Amino acid sequence: MAALRVAVLVLCLRCAAAAVPLVIWHGMGDSCCNPQSMGYIKKIVENKIPGIYVLSLKIGNNLIQDMENSFFMNVNDQVREVCSQLAKDPHLKGGYNAMGFSQGGQFLRAVAQRCPSPPMLNLISVGGQHQGSVYGFPRCPGESSHICDWIRKTLDLGAYTQAVQEHLAQAEYWHDPLKEEDYRKNSIFLADINQERGINETYKKNLMALKKFVMVKFLNDTMVDPPISEWFGFYKSGQAKETIPLKETSLYTEDRLGLQEMDKAGKLVFLGVKGDHLHFSEEWFYTTILPFLQ
Repeated sequence: MAALRVAVLVLCLRCAAAAVPLVIWHGMGDSCCNPQSMGYIKKIVENKIPGIYVLSLKIGNNLIQDMENSFFMNVNDQVREVCSQLAKDPHLKGGYNAMGFSQGGQFLRAVAQRCPSPPMLNLISVGGQHQGSVYGFPRCPGESSHICDWIRKTLDLGAYTQAVQEHLAQAEYWHDPLKEEDYRKNSIFLADINQERGINETYKKNLMALKKFVMVKFLNDTMVDPPISEWFGFYKSGQAKETIPLKETSLYTEDRLGLQEMDKAGKLVFLGVKGDHLHFSEEWFYTTILPFLQ
């Protein structure tokens, strides 16, 4: 009996040692530890993968600051803060998987491109808007709706002014297909990580180091406009009706980020799930997403 206990203990220790850590970044208006969102995801991952270390990112000193910063903190500053957190965390020094929800998806991609140490191994973007948003701006969850009404009006008035870009996170990935030149010139976050103003070879090299880049699109999404941004597609330039897939974008054909090369190497994974924005079942998560974390 004692020998059996030792064998089980050894097996459990091996499982714990083999489990790749996971870093999670929440979406707009959410927080790191909401028991109905990120706290729930953290719990089910820990239940299914014994011994795994899960870090749900918090930007600020408490949950209120974390939620507010998802609206009002400069995204480049947020990314710098996260890079610092990851570099100081001893659990992550051997590498980690990352999973971002909604805007957390493109924010974690910026981490992959800008901060290669510790190394991100797999990136899972759940409803992230990689060609930008959300032209028209999405609805906001629950108690944050009044904030979003104000933000929507602000964006409509001047998304590409310096003051709005510096102090409103959603403006930094606002991509207006009717004002492409303004976007390329004045977007301080998305235009940079999407190589719209020139090629940063380090960004390209770092992103291509991923083993897998998984993109989840919600097939009935009414919050993201256009939903194909979740698969790196967008509106055809100069209008806001016809969309084109990633492979028809200049980002892909010119391979400014290495996505074409990653695609040919089988590193890009495009997943579709029925439901509105961030609506998915626990069963779907277990069968579709969990395998990329094990």
